[in-house]
Amino acid sequence: MMKFYISATGIKKLTISSSAAVSSGRGGVGLPVGMKGKGLPPVTRRISHRTLLLPAVLVLGLLLTLLFFRITFIMLESAAFCSSPIGCLGWRIFGGSDSTLLREELMRALLEATNDGNNGIERSSTSLPSSFNDLVKDMTSNGQDIKAFAFKTKAMIMKMEQMVESARQSESIFWHLASHGVPKGIHCLSLKLAEEYAENAAARSRLPSPQYVSHLIDPSFHHVVLLTDNVLAASVVVSSTIKSSSIPERLVFHIVTDKKTYTAMHAWFAVNSVDSAVLEVRGLHQYDWSHEVNIGIKEMIDIHRLICSHKLDSMKRENIPNKYEHEKDLQHLRPSCTSLLNHLRIYIPELFPDLNKIVFLGDDTVVQRDLSSLWELDLNGKVVGAAFDSSCGDDCCPGRKYKDYFNFTCPIISSKLDYDRCGWLYGMNVFDLQAWRKTNITATYHHWLKLNLNSGFELWNPGALPPSLIAFEGHVHRIDPSWHIAGLGYRSIINVTQSVLEDGAVVHFSGPAKPWLEIGAPEIRSLWSRHVNMSNEFIRKCGIME
Repeated sequence: MMKFYISATGIKKLTISSSAAVSSGRGGVGLPVGMKGKGLPPVTRRISHRTLLLPAVLVLGLLLTLLFFRITFIMLESAAFCSSPIGCLGWRIFGGSDSTLLREELMRALLEATNDGNNGIERSSTSLPSSFNDLVKDMTSNGQDIKAFAFKTKAMIMKMEQMVESARQSESIFWHLASHGVPKGIHCLSLKLAEEYAENAAARSRLPSPQYVSHLIDPSFHHVVLLTDNVLAASVVVSSTIKSSSIPERLVFHIVTDKKTYTAMHAWFAVNSVDSAVLEVRGLHQYDWSHEVNIGIKEMIDIHRLICSHKLDSMKRENIPNKYEHEKDLQHLRPSCTSLLNHLRIYIPELFPDLNKIVFLGDDTVVQRDLSSLWELDLNGKVVGAAFDSSCGDDCCPGRKYKDYFNFTCPIISSKLDYDRCGWLYGMNVFDLQAWRKTNITATYHHWLKLNLNSGFELWNPGALPPSLIAFEGHVHRIDPSWHIAGLGYRSIINVTQSVLEDGAVVHFSGPAKPWLEIGAPEIRSLWSRHVNMSNEFIRKCGIME
């Protein structure tokens, strides 16, 4: 039998005893050789605690060494993706998954970058990598944590967004500036026709022929007014209107142009006579207006040019890449902004004192349907018949609401106009000139021009339409939208279906992308280009539409 004796103070010694006598010649356990006999006193052996502690220390040292290497490895490994290696240590030691840890750390870093606003971005933007490869190289070579990765990635994305927005704004501005250009073919055409006017007597022949002069003021005819300095555009308007008309012999065209274009315009229509219809070409220099009208016209165009110049100067001060909410904010970049012929429409009653009812067409329009019924249209005592929109239904006029034209932060505008009201379309309109002469529309137009001048040009965006919307307030008769499909010169025209374009009586290339410019969409330009007489000698010599 074996017994263990443990003292109260701990394991001091261990005594092994045997109660049986060793007889039969076997030595007892732990006895020296030769010690035999019955009744011998128990033999004891003491084992020191140091003897037991040494193996424990050796084992513990080995474990601690392994633990040290494990922790060191984890710390080095975590530094590559953990924003707090100490915080990650417990997770990794106690069996946390690498993928779960990485996901948690990434989410924490992204949330911190999001909630930090631009503070961290400003710190990170001092030395931003220019590409993804540079970002990877920067992160690996500098041993940065996942938080730095999140902030640098955010800074890079924000910088790229700013660059994209700046490029988009610059591209839009350059696109509008391209509308200033006169294609060399059109410039050539004007020069060739001016030369023809000087050398060829037929090009100077009277328009219209004497037997048709009386038609120019006959109210029974259908009078079409066109104000333009573009010979090619005028030819398309006249040609498409005649082709679409069921009674072209009743059409009378009144083309008004400036002095520099008069000879070329006259030569074109004198050499290329118009079948059936009657046509006259008049230059502004041929009008004998009263002193009051001359002063009013000069004052009007001066203010409009100041408005456009002010807007352009503001854009330059803002260093161009400013945020524009709508393309109408760039109206001041168009040639029409300062064109006398564009703004002269407010003086149509003075231009044609002997006419009672006319259809006004812009030079960037194409007629696709017979317009004869417009002269029979009852305007119910109103001055102008106009469409309010042309593609998306009643009271739907994206980009054409009053808020898109006027500055409603000005009390004089907000107290007078409805923010959400649709503006009517200019470019294909029926005017009752008799009713117009009984109103003060032109005077109201001038009054608001002066108000805009005195307010620092802050009341509306540049253009002929905003002051006209105010001046014609209460004098507009709504006509069916299919009469006038506008906006073909804007990029948003892709939202207009082909069926709407084909069904429109008049399609209007309002906007920067005029159909004679290359910046327009080819599929839309074809609506206009098919009316260009490509067999004409002057067209071929000048290489137009090539």
